[in-house]
Formats: sequence, C-alpha cells, structure tokens
Amino acid sequence: MTNPRIHLEDLLTRRQDLKTLAEPIWTAYLLTEAAYASGKKLLLCGNGGSAADAEHIAGELLKGFLKKRPLEAALKQRLAEIGGAEGEKIAGQLQQGIPAISLVSQTAVGTAVINDIAGDMIFAQQVNALGQEGDVLWALSTSGNSRNVVAAAIVAKARGMKVVAFTGEGGGVVKDYADVLLNVPYSETHLVQEAHLPVYHALCAMLEERFFAV
Repeated sequence: MTNPRIHLEDLLTRRQDLKTLAEPIWTAYLLTEAAYASGKKLLLCGNGGSAADAEHIAGELLKGFLKKRPLEAALKQRLAEIGGAEGEKIAGQLQQGIPAISLVSQTAVGTAVINDIAGDMIFAQQVNALGQEGDVLWALSTSGNSRNVVAAAIVAKARGMKVVAFTGEGGGVVKDYADVLLNVPYSETHLVQEAHLPVYHALCAMLEERFFAV
C-alpha cells in the first residue's frame, strides 16, 4: 500500500482555501476506510447539485477512478471455472469496486416514499432499509438544513452508522448529527458545490490508494 495522504496533500496544495479542513478530511477518510475494511458500505444522499455529487461519488468508487483496479486472482479463476472463455473475458474487463449506494437514484422507491409516506423521508426510509451498524452515510447539503438529508442523518445515527456531512461554512442543522463535518468556507450554493467536488475527489482517491495500491 502506498500513502493515501498524498492525495490530501495534493488537494491542499491546489486549494489553499480548504486548508482548514485538513484534519476533518483525514478523519472522514479514516472513518470510511475503517468501514470498508470491515466489510461495510457507504450510502450517499443530497438534493439538486448535491444529488449529482452523490451520483458522482458512487461512480468514482464503484469502478476504477485513478487506477484500473484489476480483479484479484481468485475471482478471475472462479469466473473462468464458471464461464469458461466468456468468464475469462469478463474477468479481463471487470474492475474491483468499493460498495457505495447513491440514494438519489432509486426512482421507484423514492416516488413511492413521497407519495405514500412523506417527501422528507425519501432518504431516511432508504437508510432505514439499507443501513447497518458500521456503515457510513455521506450527507451532502450546501446549507446543512435540507430536511430530507437531516432526517437521513438522524436515522443513520439511530442505526449505528457514522455520518460525514458535506456543507457550507455554517454547517446547518445536520452538523448536530455528524461524526465529521466538512464545512467548506463558503455560503453561496454554487461556491459550496464547487468546493465539495475537489474534497470528495480527494477522498475517493485516498480510498482507492488504500485498497487498490497497484
């Protein structure tokens, strides 16, 4: 394994405005790394641009981001045993992934929750159904006050999960339920979103460096 911290150092070199977040970013990495190392998973939620960020993060983790992440030898062999030539082809194309679920992409269940329960429960219901003790929720809200994101964080804590909150400088209500607060030093929505992206890119790169160093 190489040093995941190099990606944090690179971020802080490029983005001097985020230097105050050095410690919480590292803590968010350690918390999420510990969950993955224990066989747990990551849930993601947000609204609008933050919903797009949730999808973006899942995309960086479920397949190769900065690295190709070839399959481990044992799985390649198993695929070949089961699928023959087709299994070997699959083994040569697949990449290892880090389990991350974007709760914003569940259209059917999301609309069912809005229609049958309450709009504010769209993420909380999914956290209640999918979340397990030791899992992690990355909750994205530029204001920190999005009611559906706050509700998801509350349910996550009740489920024994850890919560990393991505917000603007004030932190909002969600900070009260966060194990780690990544409150970038901006209050305007677009500036908060622009600052969130390099932070979560660094975190994704750090996790990839930890689990797929080759």
